[in-house]
Amino acid sequence: MKLRNALLGAAGAVGAVAGGNALLRGDAEDLEPPLGRPLATYRWRGFDIAYTEAGDPADPTLVLLHGVNAAGSSHEFRYVVDDLAEDHHVLAPDLPGFGHSDRPPLLYSATLYVTFVADFLRDVAEGTVGGDEAAPHDEPEPPAVVASSLVGAYTAAAVAEKGAPARQLFLVSPTTTAFPGRSPAIRSLLRAPLVGEAVHNLISSEASIRYFLGDHGFSSSAAVPEEWVAYDYATTHVPGARYAPASFLSGFLNLDADLGALLGDIRESGTPITVCWGGASEVTPLSQGRELARTADVKLVVLEAADLLPHGEFPEAFLSVLRGELRDGGRTVDASV
Repeated sequence: MKLRNALLGAAGAVGAVAGGNALLRGDAEDLEPPLGRPLATYRWRGFDIAYTEAGDPADPTLVLLHGVNAAGSSHEFRYVVDDLAEDHHVLAPDLPGFGHSDRPPLLYSATLYVTFVADFLRDVAEGTVGGDEAAPHDEPEPPAVVASSLVGAYTAAAVAEKGAPARQLFLVSPTTTAFPGRSPAIRSLLRAPLVGEAVHNLISSEASIRYFLGDHGFSSSAAVPEEWVAYDYATTHVPGARYAPASFLSGFLNLDADLGALLGDIRESGTPITVCWGGASEVTPLSQGRELARTADVKLVVLEAADLLPHGEFPEAFLSVLRGELRDGGRTVDASV
């Protein structure tokens, strides 16, 4: 009798978890475009990769690469894309496993993202600068690239190691490590069919999203836009949303590389590099940015009041700095804003 009751209780608990997961599960077709514009598709190694194209194709091409986290998507650039599209041909993909792109149950890795960045820059971005297709025998002009956090490191590896085209890099708080070490147990837990989805739902609740954005995305909880929270919640509750974050939260998206050496190699090749850092950042403190800039001998720009998402919290200041760097080719002096 006791065993039967225990089994019935366990079955009831499992049913409750399954029911809760089903209630929280969204529909990918209901997810709004991240940048308020129609989406195009890049077919990449079996994935359908969604990306936004904005601005005049006759203008210089600028690629915006969002960071990876539990709620990553190109929505990260929502508050700057319209201004940038006034004088740039902007391309902003949702990385594989995030946003409107396909989210199959793969074991996502840093290597996969380095390869994606290299292929996207080569296949989609290169050759679009200047509008019309390049004339025969003309060398296509490579794009400028803005990349955030871990994807800044992926971009550096794509350019330095895979020869991805880039005429200039603007990296926002680039880092090779999100979590110390790698935990197969955490990854397996988050990928599990029932429990994993339940844990993912806890991590990506509105309260959790608001907390983490206020803790290390924006400078304070009061600065977090509710619209941002709502979009992050929506994008984390579509089918397959937990698989890429499972690799992120378990450390498997860390890049095993010396970022300073990569940036130094790129700089020596003649490609201008600017590193942008938030002065209020604690997860990746400003001291880390200063050391990286010193080691690689690249320019550092500090947005004193910002945390990890200066383009979200201080878009006007961010745009001013970015436009200046794009205009001057990274040749201006180091600055704090």
